Amino acid sequence: MPAPVHAVIVAHPDARAAGLPHLKETLAAVAAQRHPVDALTIVLCGKDRRFAEVADASGAEGIIQADAATGFAEAIELASRRVDPDHALWLLAQDTSPAPDALERLAAVLELQPSVAVVAPKLVRRSDSEIIASLGVSMSRGGESVELAAGQFDQGQHDGREDVLGADIRGVLLRAERRGDLLPDRALGGADEGLDIGVRARLGGDRVALAPAARVAVRADGVAGLPDPVRAADRRRIVYVTRLAQLHRRLVYAPAAVVPLHILSFLPIALWRAVSHLLAKAPGAVLPEWAAAFVAAFRWPSIARSRARLRGRRGDWWRVDPLRIGRVERREILLGDGQSARTTRPELRFFSGGGAWTVLASLAVSIVAFFPLLSWPVLGGGGALPLRTQLASLWTDAVFGQRGYGLDGALPADPFAAVLAVLGSLMPAAPSSALVVLWVAALPLATLGGWFAATRVTERSGLRIAGAVLWTIAPTFLGALVDPRPAAVILHVALPWLVYTGLAAHRSWGSAGAASLLMLVVAACAPSAGGVLAVIAIVACVAAICVARFSGAIRLLWTLVPTAVFFLPLVWFHVTHKQPLSLLADPGLPYQGARASDDLWGRLSLLAGFPAGDGAGWPGLLSSAGAGDALVRWAWFAPALVVPVAVLAAVGAFTVRWRVGVPLLLVAGGAAVAGLVASGISVSVVDGAAVALWPGSLGSVSWSALVLGALLALHSLRMPRSLRGALGTIGVLLVLVTAVPHLTAVLRGDAAAQNGPRSTLPAYVAAELDEGARGATLVLDIREDGTVVQRVVWGSSDSLGAQSSILSTRTAFTASEEELANRIADAMTPQAQDVSFADLGIRFVLVEPVTATSGPAAALRAQAVAAFDRNPAFTAVGETGKGALWGVTGEVAPRPALTSDDRSVSAILIIAALVSLVIAVLLAIPTRASVRAARVRPRMIGASKEQE
Repeated sequence: MPAPVHAVIVAHPDARAAGLPHLKETLAAVAAQRHPVDALTIVLCGKDRRFAEVADASGAEGIIQADAATGFAEAIELASRRVDPDHALWLLAQDTSPAPDALERLAAVLELQPSVAVVAPKLVRRSDSEIIASLGVSMSRGGESVELAAGQFDQGQHDGREDVLGADIRGVLLRAERRGDLLPDRALGGADEGLDIGVRARLGGDRVALAPAARVAVRADGVAGLPDPVRAADRRRIVYVTRLAQLHRRLVYAPAAVVPLHILSFLPIALWRAVSHLLAKAPGAVLPEWAAAFVAAFRWPSIARSRARLRGRRGDWWRVDPLRIGRVERREILLGDGQSARTTRPELRFFSGGGAWTVLASLAVSIVAFFPLLSWPVLGGGGALPLRTQLASLWTDAVFGQRGYGLDGALPADPFAAVLAVLGSLMPAAPSSALVVLWVAALPLATLGGWFAATRVTERSGLRIAGAVLWTIAPTFLGALVDPRPAAVILHVALPWLVYTGLAAHRSWGSAGAASLLMLVVAACAPSAGGVLAVIAIVACVAAICVARFSGAIRLLWTLVPTAVFFLPLVWFHVTHKQPLSLLADPGLPYQGARASDDLWGRLSLLAGFPAGDGAGWPGLLSSAGAGDALVRWAWFAPALVVPVAVLAAVGAFTVRWRVGVPLLLVAGGAAVAGLVASGISVSVVDGAAVALWPGSLGSVSWSALVLGALLALHSLRMPRSLRGALGTIGVLLVLVTAVPHLTAVLRGDAAAQNGPRSTLPAYVAAELDEGARGATLVLDIREDGTVVQRVVWGSSDSLGAQSSILSTRTAFTASEEELANRIADAMTPQAQDVSFADLGIRFVLVEPVTATSGPAAALRAQAVAAFDRNPAFTAVGETGKGALWGVTGEVAPRPALTSDDRSVSAILIIAALVSLVIAVLLAIPTRASVRAARVRPRMIGASKEQE
């Protein structure tokens, strides 16, 4: 005859909003059992009048009112005091609804199998009874709990399984004689309670059996077991309690001698697992992981209480080992969870769709257009300069410390210097050659990025190719290649990848991690463009919050974190010096170059994406070819050829995918207007002349939105395939016409790009300083009006990475600069005899040549040369191709070392930057799981309602 059964139902009014209906359903199911319970106790964890009324009407023999913080295990302990010694104990919660024959079948197992101390039912989902919620739990060799059948379709495939190591705590029936030793452990925090009961039962010589015919429908309210991982807070709780339970069980099951060793290992293991969580694209699990490690390590009373239950049984692990699972079986269970490999994402078709051929064609065009560059060791002209010759110097320029120019102490570095350090590190033997390689590879790299960015708005191969070509021949991009602007070129190459990852950042941590790195690169290359993109990200974050997509908002917010970390020192410096607009300064060598005029035509040219205002280069090309004046005048209207692309982008805002088209149109217009405004802002000063912000970087942002908007319109509009192809082809051909002058400029010798020198200083200086001699070079540039512009260069050459926006935006002299200016003035007078620069760390003095043979500049230069020749503090080297050169006699003082405070600040900033980069890289690295998860989401944005 089956033993009498005492059922305990634990309810928590605050667990879920639907908790009350769930409790009513459970009570009704218990009352409908064919084998009726002999007694019922209800434990209410928290006060709620409605719950109390339902409990009073249930006919329960006892109702226990407990505190709201009472967990399931503690509630069972409270109720067990009311259970008769000869009654089996049935553990239920408010969300467990047993089938009418469930208790009958559970009790039958206890009656027929005396060695069974615990019997567990088959748990199925209440929302879908064909899905198994739990049917047995095992444990890996490392102590991790593993569900044996959770999430699988119930086809009876596991009904033959009887013996298991443990089970889900919900619906478990405990034998009366053994229940005192097998009550759930409150220290586990709500996870692995059934597994722990099973382990204790096996160590005591008893068995845990399954009764698959006994079905219990469950919901995931979280009263017993783990909650449904719908909310972010629930997901964090699951990670925390699961890891806490695992660590606690490790301390309980281990021999006493190794418990301290386990505790000492918790923090290193937590660090390793934090990295694993980031790789698994689960950054939300990092803090719960650390919290679980700390809590588990210092709950000594709980550890002692739990270990006391196993006293004298730890030598019987041979009873447990056969039911544990190995690594291979665990992997099979995790991968074979019964979920179909569904996918809503079609094949990429990069090769079959013509993407690869487009990139190869772009490479061929680049080789022809920039053929002379193949023999250049260094890129020069425009805003280009050599890079440092040594990697150590490249990376030194990228951190807080002494800059490569001037006599200042430690200053923050421009983030662009870090970008150049990475680029130069790709060719460690000749870092400057990396810029030449970049110039030759820029067109195919832009084509590749443009093609992938186009996949976010269209699945049509032809439109993807059109988008790639349009991005490659963007006017701002070609202008930056011909009139060298390294930062603008790197930005244009990186921007489509930022678009590709950024448009999906709200739904994927992998995309958010990659987007955060690309955002850093883009902002480092053009802070003005980075500011606009940051505003876009913040607006998107606010929009996600407004529609309760909090996880998406956090991912979008993360895209700004590495950029914020890298720019924080610059922000602090410029804000404290009351120069916040200096943050917008273009990095690298300040370079004015060709600019559109301030009249109406120049403004229209800027809005069309032609910052040079040269009619796309056609007037100059036709004039040099001897074309008539009428044709040259008409050539000034060449920028109007991009209007069809803008019109199509505007049409995209009125298609069925307007939710994507409208933001793209707003971004395009906003970035174009921002570029117009930026062209009137001057924050950098070079040789006493103001240099306005280059609007081309913002033009690239605007062009990206226009191209995507045009592709979206062509994809979404219902029209014959031939008409769609014709419109796309015409748009590409018209823009291609504007690209012809720039693509042929290098071959025609009409480009500012040129074969640059390995060093901007005389070869003698470069050789001395490259061989280890310490000191700087004082370069004096005498202008036509007789003014003298000085710069102090540390190293063997002016270099791109050594440029500093802090120095280029400075509008007042520092004390060291005033002292140096006074010494220069004294040294250039005929009577100067005792003026030296050795104590300032200056080893060489270079007076650059002047173009005029007479006038103030020539006279002042002759006077300076004569003064330096007479001064015994200088030793004449002679005239060089770069000017008259002198060495400084005597012992040259070393450059002052960083103070201890400066070293501390530098170390803190480096650590913060590295931490942000490591986290971003770990998030960005694709894994098998992240790729599998990405396949169930559409590649196109705005094409499905499955957005997150």
